[in-house]
Amino acid sequence: MAPAPALHFEAAVTRPLSVVFQTGDRWEGHDYTVEVITTRQGLDGFDVVVDFRDLEAALDRSLAPLQGRLLSEVGLAGPLALAQRLLAELPPFVAAPARLREVALTDGRGRRLAVQA
Repeated sequence: MAPAPALHFEAAVTRPLSVVFQTGDRWEGHDYTVEVITTRQGLDGFDVVVDFRDLEAALDRSLAPLQGRLLSEVGLAGPLALAQRLLAELPPFVAAPARLREVALTDGRGRRLAVQA
């Protein structure tokens, strides 16, 4: 009998974020749901993908200075740059064998922008 194929699991943490950015000559303010998705093969001894405590703390530290701010004031050109920055900053806070898979921003209209690792 062949061994069962390895199963891959995903889990996510979300946080709200309100920011303003410039597109062309106009300003846009958006409320986003920031979603950080992790993945791993199998589950740990507690049947979870990852212990989110370190990742949640790191995400909160990254987002706190951005709340209600103009993204260009913190060196970000827009939502895509923000998602890319989070994707670069957060992997050290995801304990192996889990890994960061994706960071996504979803606005109030359901439009989703995602960057994958």
